[in-house]
Amino acid sequence: MTTPTAHTRTRTTERLDALVTDIRAAVGRGLPPDLTAYLVGERLAPHLGAADLLTAEQREGDPERYRQHLLHAESDGSFSLVGLVWLPGQRTSVHDHVSWCVTGVHEGEEHERRYRLVPAAGPGTAAHLVATEDVVNPQGAVCGFAPPGDIHRVWNAGAGRAISLHVYGADIARLGSSVRRVYDLPADR
Repeated sequence: MTTPTAHTRTRTTERLDALVTDIRAAVGRGLPPDLTAYLVGERLAPHLGAADLLTAEQREGDPERYRQHLLHAESDGSFSLVGLVWLPGQRTSVHDHVSWCVTGVHEGEEHERRYRLVPAAGPGTAAHLVATEDVVNPQGAVCGFAPPGDIHRVWNAGAGRAISLHVYGADIARLGSSVRRVYDLPADR
């Protein structure tokens, strides 16, 4: 999987600063990953679609691949906020994540296909993926998850740009990516 381009934050907005403060409060409660993801999603939702959330630079795409803008990485490594900009047709590989994650669609829509890993049944058989759900997340949609069971692929099937915000329970500035594994296995669709 090609690692998307990452950029450190050069400017911010008041709304983005307020969102970071809200996320910090939710993460700081020290709850289990699934509950933390739920609380972070509640904090993220009211900001989605707001014209004053991102700078023009943070809304820029890359013609070669989806673009990752690191918006914030908490100094203690407890969470990171990333903006992903998807031009038409751009997609991820099938992958899972290093930590809990919350995504919210800020502009356009994101398509997602979720998978379940079926281990090899015995000698002469191979592990494979089974698609379990196809989801279209429109502007304003929020979803979250905590590993395991977070294998998916995301893409922009629309004719215009899509932007989504992703909050990870990990230090993406240090790791460079939220991806734990890329799955190059047969899939049923």
